[in-house]
Amino acid sequence: MRKRKYIGDRHFYRMVLTVAVPIMIQNGITNFVGLLDNIMVGQVGTAQMSGVAIANNLIFVYNICVFGMISGAGIFGAQFFGKGDHEGVRNTFRFKLVVCSLFLLAAVWIFFCAGGKLFSLYLQGEGAASDIAATFRYGKEYLNIMLLGFVPFTLVQIYSGTLRDCGETFVPMLAGVLAVFVNLLFNYILIFGHFDAPCLGVAGAAWATVLSRFVECIVTAVWTHCHPKRAPFIVGAYRSFKIPRGLCRQIVRKGTPLMANEALWSCGMAVLLQCYSFRGLDVVASQNISSTVSNVFNVVFLALGSSVAIIVGQLLGAGRMEEAVDQDRKLIFFSVVVCFGIGAAMALMAPLFPRIYNTTESVRSLAASFIIVEALFMPANAFMHASYFTLRSGGRTVVTFFFDSVYVWVFSIPAAYLLGHFTAVPIVALYVAVKCLDFIKCAIGAVLLKKRVWVQNIVG
Repeated sequence: MRKRKYIGDRHFYRMVLTVAVPIMIQNGITNFVGLLDNIMVGQVGTAQMSGVAIANNLIFVYNICVFGMISGAGIFGAQFFGKGDHEGVRNTFRFKLVVCSLFLLAAVWIFFCAGGKLFSLYLQGEGAASDIAATFRYGKEYLNIMLLGFVPFTLVQIYSGTLRDCGETFVPMLAGVLAVFVNLLFNYILIFGHFDAPCLGVAGAAWATVLSRFVECIVTAVWTHCHPKRAPFIVGAYRSFKIPRGLCRQIVRKGTPLMANEALWSCGMAVLLQCYSFRGLDVVASQNISSTVSNVFNVVFLALGSSVAIIVGQLLGAGRMEEAVDQDRKLIFFSVVVCFGIGAAMALMAPLFPRIYNTTESVRSLAASFIIVEALFMPANAFMHASYFTLRSGGRTVVTFFFDSVYVWVFSIPAAYLLGHFTAVPIVALYVAVKCLDFIKCAIGAVLLKKRVWVQNIVG
């Protein structure tokens, strides 16, 4: 009986994998090509790689903020779909369009006007003046071109997010797979100047990414508009941007903590890297290699976390509370168990990945150590991620705000800052110490799940 509490039947795993595998494939290919992209830039030089790493860290803040805005409305979208209310899904789609468009304009203005100052925050550690200047120059060039890709990226997130709310995960996967191959092809052509194209280096990597985002956007939007039966929310979606005032209030009330959470969490990740960067440019370069490699393996628990949001959210919207609790428990257990195996494989291969990069031996050694640390903590990350999406699926966004971003700012960042600036603790030991604080977060998540504070229907 206890076994059945945590392990589902064949039908359960077929249903989970139907939702999760397309997301896994899309994110897996995206991150694998991101790894190849990173390796290509790394072949040009360490300064170029570090500059792109800093730029991508800043862009990551924008990407996660957009995800937070979409997720706030997506809680309602999934539950509306579970209820069979297509007009409700349509209104959440409109809400995403309006809010994300306003944020897009603000973000482009900030990056364009203050991008240089933000870059300088990461270049205050040890390193030769010439290396710091080169890193700044390459990173700023990359960032300015990447701003052009913000529009298609934002639209893709709006369309794909709404399709996933409705359980349609195959099309976003297909568009994402096509986009990453376009990105890989044009990286090869533009970074190194193959097929008589100009050799653009870092700028070529940026142009390839921008082009791939336009391809992904066009494929996703065209499919959605051409298949109204499978995406009924799109019918008349642009006819009016009038959203029921009551729904707007609900989304803002439930969604604002989630939006704030994603913004603060992503900023927290950027600040953490800045704390580590105080130990020198080698740390920036090795963290870039480590995070890029880790992202390839992390797709498993990230996809299963997204599956929690979709599957559990739809069950809650349909009023099937006990079934939601049962499937959530089995989903979390499945995610953690799988990540023990994935983490072990990642740890065994950790020394191999940094050898591919054209960089110094000290950077390679640090990167391998960071990858091993990430591998050891993968099961804990899986549990925290699934817990977060469980709380979010039931609209407990204030709880997720404290559980996720507040925790990072109150515990992780002060620990990284104090250890990094006022002690001589080696950087790898410092990194492990900060990661160990996540076990407290795991304990908090377990308590919240057991208390079932997330079991509620917010669209009934």
